[in-house]
Amino acid sequence: MVAIGLPILGAGFIILSQTSELWHLYASFGIMSFGAALGGWLPMMTVMNHWFVRKKTRAMAVVMEGFAVGGIGIPFLLAWCIGGTDPNISERFGWSTTALGVGVTIIVFALPLAWLVRNRPEEVGLRPDGDKDDGSEDLTGSNPPETPKIEPVGYSWQLAIRTRTFWLISFGHACSSIVIVSIMVHLGLLLDDRGYSLPTISAIVGTYTGVNAIFILIGGYLGDRVPIRYAAFGFSAIQSIAVVILIFNDGIGMAYLFAVILGIGFGGRTPVTTSIRGVYFGRKAFAAITGMSMVPMNVMLFAAPLFAGYMRDSTGSYTIPFLTIAIVCMLGSCLFLLLGNPPTFLEPDRSSQH
Repeated sequence: MVAIGLPILGAGFIILSQTSELWHLYASFGIMSFGAALGGWLPMMTVMNHWFVRKKTRAMAVVMEGFAVGGIGIPFLLAWCIGGTDPNISERFGWSTTALGVGVTIIVFALPLAWLVRNRPEEVGLRPDGDKDDGSEDLTGSNPPETPKIEPVGYSWQLAIRTRTFWLISFGHACSSIVIVSIMVHLGLLLDDRGYSLPTISAIVGTYTGVNAIFILIGGYLGDRVPIRYAAFGFSAIQSIAVVILIFNDGIGMAYLFAVILGIGFGGRTPVTTSIRGVYFGRKAFAAITGMSMVPMNVMLFAAPLFAGYMRDSTGSYTIPFLTIAIVCMLGSCLFLLLGNPPTFLEPDRSSQH
């Protein structure tokens, strides 16, 4: 998936570099989105789910930290490459050349990165969490034993979608995610309505982005230390509180407080609401189960920003749509509390097969 998806992502950037009409822009973003989905986040989360059991959430959080750090640093690098937007100052490389360079770089690194990926530890004679086989031969010897093929335990996606747990997780995750996607689309417009300058808006966005990067790791740690359903509820509920602060307070200090609290909730929630599927459904079909649960999730992620924009145009204010989103997020957070204790998945013992 990585070897296929990343070149598609790179091709999208190359097409973007040649954009001259609006439909070219839509086409390039569609291609980039498909490539990123195929070769990026979901494959990496699936690999972490296969390689880790006890420290699953922490492992996913470390990988997500790469996404977060890239999201903070790469825009500055791209902005430098493109150059200024002042019409009186010539660009450094321009957006077209920069997009072309990004596409070529992704394609060049796609196959080497894909070659490094190993789906499961069993494929290289290891076990999840770095555990060793009791009584097994030394795998560092000159003639390591042949690694037996073992099917990871857990639910199939067909069985998972028939469970109450699947739908509680799916809609809980969806309700908590509509906050961040709506904020990403509309926060700049909301703050502009209140008269904030572009540098101030950028600083507020940078604040919640930076706090998010820190709390991804904290959320990963807590997700493995406390019952994961409580962690998912807590961080998701914090997002709702942040939105309420944004709606009903107009001062610059409260705007930064909103950014900090949103960063805490969003950062902590992200690894927890991802790993929770592996905790409750095991290692067997994590990718398929996650993909299936994202069907209702994507519907809500598509509808929420449209709803916020429509209501803003109709009422002249973001108060009603954002308050609605905060309430939906809080109710969705409570769905995690309805989850029982996760099942215990007993991994096959390979040592008896050597």
